[in-house]
Amino acid sequence: MTPTKICQRCGRLIEWRKKWESCWDEVRFCSARCRRQKPSKMDQQLEQAILSLLATRPRGATICPSEALQTLTPEKQLHDHMEQARQAARRLVAQGQIEILLEGQTVDPSTAKGPIRLRKV
Repeated sequence: MTPTKICQRCGRLIEWRKKWESCWDEVRFCSARCRRQKPSKMDQQLEQAILSLLATRPRGATICPSEALQTLTPEKQLHDHMEQARQAARRLVAQGQIEILLEGQTVDPSTAKGPIRLRKV
């Protein structure tokens, strides 16, 4: 079985590559783009907003990533930052704090497409 890691920026799965054989311990990002765009203050705020919203909901309740985004950005800019909210959710999944649902079923965050919901573990 090949080793894997989670990208510190986008939260997607990084699969081992032969070219990383000598530096696998140093690999933190899945791509040059993620390496350039390291997690920002807004990324941390999104993670906190997701956890705060889930803490106020009943056990087993879900939220949409856009709900967390609405607490931080004007409504006109929601679409521009939606991927950033999904990335924050993927990072929280990697930390074991939440799970991502698609049509009521837990899914792999790296491959989830379409409207997702977030639930506290």
